[in-house]
Amino acid sequence: MIVGLILGLIVSFKQSTNPALILGYSVCYGIAIGVLSHMYENVYNGIVLQAVLGTMVAFGGTLAVYALKIFRPTPKFAKFVIAAAFGAVGLMLINWIAGIFVTGGLGLRTDSPIGWIFSVGMILLGCFFLLLDFSEIEQGARAGVPERYSWLMAFGLTLSLVWLYLEILRFISYFTSND
Repeated sequence: MIVGLILGLIVSFKQSTNPALILGYSVCYGIAIGVLSHMYENVYNGIVLQAVLGTMVAFGGTLAVYALKIFRPTPKFAKFVIAAAFGAVGLMLINWIAGIFVTGGLGLRTDSPIGWIFSVGMILLGCFFLLLDFSEIEQGARAGVPERYSWLMAFGLTLSLVWLYLEILRFISYFTSND
């Protein structure tokens, strides 16, 4: 996961279109997500299928909203989504630090109403990023950007889908009994 994170940061900050870096990220995160999914499946039988289906429904619904032109991201919306992502990462960092001193930290990642609300917010944020990804892909295709940039666009879509899957997996785990 750490190797994938490093590769993801390199691709993101350098805006690299290098297929080897992007495929390396995908392989590393694929393995990490597979291991994490297996761990969840061992505790909550059937949860991975539910999370995959939930991710597919969220992706399909978001794509439908975009394709039917029900909502189109504006530059102002993009700024909001990016600011919200920075805020969410900041909150998770504070929650992690608080967790060192208090069990559960601020409660953002616990099975509690605050944790449920935070997870729903993160799922919505993942869907918002999908809208931005669809817009970027469409604008790139219209502008005729070089084909190598499709790797960068696929990378962004992969990031959004991985985030969405993990958040849905966590959210479902709150309501799944392991009896």
